[in-house]
Amino acid sequence: MSRSLSDVDRCPCTSGVVFGDCCGPLLAGTRRAGTAQALMRSRFTAFAVGDADYLLHSWHPGTRPRTLDLDDSLDWYRLDIHSAGGGTPFEKTGDVEFTAYYCADGRRETLREHSRFERVDGEWKYVGAR
Repeated sequence: MSRSLSDVDRCPCTSGVVFGDCCGPLLAGTRRAGTAQALMRSRFTAFAVGDADYLLHSWHPGTRPRTLDLDDSLDWYRLDIHSAGGGTPFEKTGDVEFTAYYCADGRRETLREHSRFERVDGEWKYVGAR
């Protein structure tokens, strides 16, 4: 499943910014994430719109799966960032703790994770969960 958004739609990452000024350019490949938190937000948005290619591209080459099959029945609708350590434009690693909210089979569910990120050739990549 792939859900398209216009540039004026509210961004799924719940930043309060419209898609065209938030995660849209990252998913389109016209801008890189400046921080680990920005990459985390864009990855959530990729799950929300069903963009498996972006998820694979933003995954660290050392931990990235060969393929990724997204579950079309999940509706990712909210992201809460609890903390972010490191991950600035001047650092090589960062951590983001978050809760992602989704609906599955009519039930509201959550996923809480502490994600690790690393810069590879100047670009933030998702390494994995702690």
